[in-house]
Amino acid sequence: MKALAIENYGENPNFLDFPMPKMNNDEVLVEIYAASINPLDTKIRKGELKLLLKYKMPLILGNDFSGKIVEVGASVTKFKVGDEVYGRPRANKMGTFTEYLSVNEEDIALKPKNISFEEAASIPLVGLTSYQALHDILRIEKGHKILIHAGSGGVGTFAIQLAKYMGAFVATTASDGSDLVKSLGADEVINYKTEKFEHSIRDYNAVLDTIGGATLEKSFVTLKKGGKIVSISGIPNGRFAKENGFSSLKKTLFSIASYKLTKLEKKHNVQYTFLFMKHSGEQLKILTEMLESEVIKPTLDKVFIFEDAQKALEYAETGRAKGKIILKLK
Repeated sequence: MKALAIENYGENPNFLDFPMPKMNNDEVLVEIYAASINPLDTKIRKGELKLLLKYKMPLILGNDFSGKIVEVGASVTKFKVGDEVYGRPRANKMGTFTEYLSVNEEDIALKPKNISFEEAASIPLVGLTSYQALHDILRIEKGHKILIHAGSGGVGTFAIQLAKYMGAFVATTASDGSDLVKSLGADEVINYKTEKFEHSIRDYNAVLDTIGGATLEKSFVTLKKGGKIVSISGIPNGRFAKENGFSSLKKTLFSIASYKLTKLEKKHNVQYTFLFMKHSGEQLKILTEMLESEVIKPTLDKVFIFEDAQKALEYAETGRAKGKIILKLK
């Protein structure tokens, strides 16, 4: 089968030939119809997550997909051949920029009936990230006020809709995508090119940061005491290392690296959490219900054919996409 892979960190990916995936008894074999491109793919390609994830080379890129099941393992009970599914494989099984994928049945869900394969492929990573941030960690409730950074990005376009569904007042940062984020439900839009969000946002319950760096650090002032900030682009801290079973050495390294963020936590009396999204077929089922009832709608920027994957990745790295970038295989 053909797949888009890297042979060393830092290199551009190329199409390589791979043997068909081997299946475990609790896995299904999926023929990939579409996959989406995420900032995570760039971070993995560049080797920026080597402390968190260990991969062997050559490494097939890609972290979410949609497709059709062509074979099921002996112990699989939830799915059958012919089912249309979507999902985010567990971290050690990543590699969705390919024609076929073996994936655990616990990591997938039936594709929403009312959307295309391309739209379905746009959902798993950003949907699960948003759900785990807003529901599991931030515990957004009706009346809460949340700042979502980069509202026109992949996570932002989903998180705005989810936060509104949960009853929150939503502020977001954007530049020329203000019409898009307003159409998704944003109550306040801050043009980060002309305004400083840290000057106008105060006493919020929560922040969802997708940028990291100075943007994350400035976000602490926007929270009320006891508020929470979740970042998918910040620095993992010692608490993250402990909760995820990392070694004492990595816990120490993360604690040192995140010292400035810990200091800001204490200064503003808020909680900082680094989120590395986890696979979950059960949570995908919840998202499926929202998509089928049109509480949330997919937001696509561009669809590229698989052969143009390199162009798609280059476009993704410009940071100009409004919504998701999709690779179409079928």
